[in-house]
Amino acid sequence: MKPLLSFLFLLCSLFLFSQKKVKDTVTRRATINYSQNANTVSYKPETPPLIPIAGAPKPSFSYLWEFGDGSYSKTAEPKHTYKNKGTYTTRLTVTNNYDNGKPPATRPKKVVVNDISDKNFDEIASVADQNGFALQKNCDPIPDQEMEVILSYQNLENYVANGKIYLFYNETQFKDNNFTLSDFRTYAGERTVTENTFAAINDIDQSNSYLASDNIYLPIKKYENTSTEEDLDATLAEAHKTFKNVSILEFYDANPQETRNVFYTFKTTPEMLKDTSATITMRGIYVPNRSYKNHKVKNLEMEIVTSHDPNKMGSNGSFMNYRFVRFKRVNFKTRFQNNGEGQARMIRLETDIPDMFDKKTFQIEDMYPKCPICPKGKIPTTSCLDTIIKQNQIFFTFKNIYLPGSEQKNVKEKDSTKGFVKYSLKFNKDFHKVNTRSRTAIIFDKNEPIITNYATTRFLPGISIGAKAGYNYYPNLDKSRSYFVGATISPYKSYRLYWQAELINSVHDFNSATSITNGFTTTANGVRQATRTSKTTSYSNFNNEVPLLLRYNINNFIGIGAGVQANINASEKQEQQTRIDYFESEKPDSPIIKTEESSSSSNNTFSNFKSGLLFDLTLGFARIGPSLGARYVMNFKENFNYFQVYGIWKF
Repeated sequence: MKPLLSFLFLLCSLFLFSQKKVKDTVTRRATINYSQNANTVSYKPETPPLIPIAGAPKPSFSYLWEFGDGSYSKTAEPKHTYKNKGTYTTRLTVTNNYDNGKPPATRPKKVVVNDISDKNFDEIASVADQNGFALQKNCDPIPDQEMEVILSYQNLENYVANGKIYLFYNETQFKDNNFTLSDFRTYAGERTVTENTFAAINDIDQSNSYLASDNIYLPIKKYENTSTEEDLDATLAEAHKTFKNVSILEFYDANPQETRNVFYTFKTTPEMLKDTSATITMRGIYVPNRSYKNHKVKNLEMEIVTSHDPNKMGSNGSFMNYRFVRFKRVNFKTRFQNNGEGQARMIRLETDIPDMFDKKTFQIEDMYPKCPICPKGKIPTTSCLDTIIKQNQIFFTFKNIYLPGSEQKNVKEKDSTKGFVKYSLKFNKDFHKVNTRSRTAIIFDKNEPIITNYATTRFLPGISIGAKAGYNYYPNLDKSRSYFVGATISPYKSYRLYWQAELINSVHDFNSATSITNGFTTTANGVRQATRTSKTTSYSNFNNEVPLLLRYNINNFIGIGAGVQANINASEKQEQQTRIDYFESEKPDSPIIKTEESSSSSNNTFSNFKSGLLFDLTLGFARIGPSLGARYVMNFKENFNYFQVYGIWKF
């Protein structure tokens, strides 16, 4: 019997185990395949199926090949000729566009070159047209994924040079880090170094351009294209104020006109998700010769996205300090890609403009394809960009252009199928601290529009400190006199609803109601007399009050609020006056023959705790500046309800 029971138990266990759902741990992978002829290698990727997104354009992969000798390619199936014998580690990064899955993972593959028969070597592409210094990325950052950054530098001098390269990342304007540097690869003997001393930020020249940080706007220079600078100490000090992290490399023996590449792998952090559509920046600094201060600066701008969609909109106004944005220009950038099988001759961008921006301050910062602004009132016959400003939108129209399609024959470089418009606006004179959302409809020729993500602008909460003083009126207390001063803290210049906390110190003097007691006493000779005892207590208090209220600004000049309040006597002095009147007979209306007076005092600290509700009204400058207020405090303790009138100034 026991063997039979054991068998049944085992059978049931196996049945239950077989019903348990096994978690799918399969990762999408792309494989590197290649064929080799001596030192020429032809590469071909093997990729998993794409997962289309309903309503989105046709999905596709884009590629970044790193050949292990400092060269790279973005074509799907590149051919590379190595210059020297050796073993090379080839890496492939695959980005999925309009795809509903994660980017495929790849494993590096080693290629061994033992024979040099093809002398047509592939030299690293020159970046002389970018002033000898370039930064580029394989994709825009998605939270909790990897991305690649390529730093290219070229010795444009006529002598062999030794210098430095810096890559700054993780801007201080963001509370959390957006990147961790997981790996970097060099192929020309570059060496990591550290530096501990930098120039003070006070040494930097002032500028009219500003960058948001946690509490202030730091003066910075604007590096749109690769610029040549001379004050290296100021540039480094400024970069260290703007960024939290830096990678520093020294390089040696760079020959004239030689170009080199450094590859960085960054892992984006999950915290980046809350900043989606924000524009973030990395900054490269290239010092061609360590003996001189001349250097070159390049910014790499990126939009944080949730999917690899080449058609997207971003803004650098994600975290702005409301105190300092009045004269700041907010940049917006709309990117697009022609995913068709033929070229686009006309591209129209219909972009939302939030009400808080002044459309009269609109200006175009940059664009691609590069073309002039269309002449007004004329039919353009050449390539140009036409702009039409409407009440809530701006229409950008690229006319008579040629933008190839990514599916077009003989188009190998997908970057050539992409374009963008970058523009900036200032705020209106009277704008409020509210978040905005805007997006763009992209129309290629006569096709259906493609709608981008939302680009958001958001303000840092900011802190407003207020000073207030006034008078408290207690209608139920005798001879009450109460004056107070205090401070308030609230978000800076809130638009409608906000919290406000206060700390108030008040001096309060009042008398309690006089108590009268009638009685009798007998004299030594046996005569019975009436007595009347009167007791009055006077109070002199120093109070601490802590109100917490929810306020609402009806408009710029009227605000209302309600909340709770706690009150305690930090110090309390009591003086009791006692008076006893003796009457001639037992009748209280008989003549007073004698009066005795006495007094006593006591002191207490942190006594007589009270709590209650409050209701508040202010008239004046409700958001910032001076105003007058009235408040009614309904204490839960009897006789201590009071009215408060005050003046307040918020800074």
